[in-house]
Amino acid sequence: MNNEINLGDIARDTVTGFEGVVVGITQWLYGCRRISIQSRELKDGKPIEHVSFDEPQVALVKKAAVPSIESQPELVRTGGPRPEPTRR
Repeated sequence: MNNEINLGDIARDTVTGFEGVVVGITQWLYGCRRISIQSRELKDGKPIEHVSFDEPQVALVKKAAVPSIESQPELVRTGGPRPEPTRR
């Protein structure tokens, strides 16, 4: 089984127990890979801020709990590269 953590997976920080959906992964210049986790719980009716952890202390809980946009071709992308604006 592939234990690499990807966007949309459910993961848990092994030190604090913080668990949620992986919403971001960053690769730093000297090899540090950070995993950003967004909790699925609310606090006072509002989403809890995402938190980033070093990859070695993050454990995979469930693969592909939230499908990526690449696996859903019927969805329209709302972000990404746009044509450069031109002046008239």
